[in-house]
Amino acid sequence: MRTALAIAAALLAIPLIIGALGGMESTGGGEVAVVRDGGPLDDNQVRQVIDPGSGLTWTGMWSSVHLYPAQQRFYTITADAKRATTLGVDVVTVPSSDGVNLGIEGTLYFALNLDHETLKTFDDKYGTRTFRTQDDTSLHPWDGDEGWAAFFGQAVRPVIDNALRGQIGAMRCAELVPSCSLLKSSALQPQDSNANIARVQNAVNASLARDLPVTLGGNFLTGLRFTLARVTLPADVQKAVDRSLSASAAVSEAEAKVAQAKAEAEANRARQDGYDECPACAEIDKLRSLPQGITVYAPGNPQSVVIPSR
Repeated sequence: MRTALAIAAALLAIPLIIGALGGMESTGGGEVAVVRDGGPLDDNQVRQVIDPGSGLTWTGMWSSVHLYPAQQRFYTITADAKRATTLGVDVVTVPSSDGVNLGIEGTLYFALNLDHETLKTFDDKYGTRTFRTQDDTSLHPWDGDEGWAAFFGQAVRPVIDNALRGQIGAMRCAELVPSCSLLKSSALQPQDSNANIARVQNAVNASLARDLPVTLGGNFLTGLRFTLARVTLPADVQKAVDRSLSASAAVSEAEAKVAQAKAEAEANRARQDGYDECPACAEIDKLRSLPQGITVYAPGNPQSVVIPSR
């Protein structure tokens, strides 16, 4: 009987020991923890928030700990498919108002709001859900970089794409890429593309600050700043532009040569008219053009100029 009681006590103590040992948690400098109760007699509500860089903290037995990034994050947008990855680097193309699909190069900087009440709400809304990854698995936002990227791609990226589409879609291609004017004309039209890109960038930032809290249901992301580096043409369109620029350069070179030839011909005609009116001037110019150090000069003789060798 005593043996049975001892075994029963041991079996009961094991999960208690495991729960006690598992009830301590610490965070690194770049992560924040949201702790949810999970004991057999507890509910599943948020218990506490552990700030970044915390020492060992009692979280209760069988609690679940959701670790989120606490440092600044960045989301990169590129027009180069070779640079795209599953972890925060995406290809984005947006049509201009005149129908040219423009590639976007830029970066969104942001951070998770570390206010405790905001974090609790965020964990309630998103930490209890899973999001599909590109390899068709389901992860929580706190399941490492892959889980965060899955959440960001499904919940945040559509808002970014919409902001870019709204701003760039209202502008003509040539307003953002001056060489785009060659697609409709043989002449390159000057455009202040830098000012237009800055205008789009500022408008996207204003749109994200307004739309993201509404879409996500709270001010979960802070320090939002989108930097639009440049706008690019599709590869086939860029090749057409390059060919047009090369052709224009060849035409300009040919026109320059024609203009030079005309100028030289005109100069020769003017010089000849001067010689006709002043034959002596022609002889004077001949003498001036003779090389230095001649010993013999006999006009009309094929060997009229003799220069001594050294």
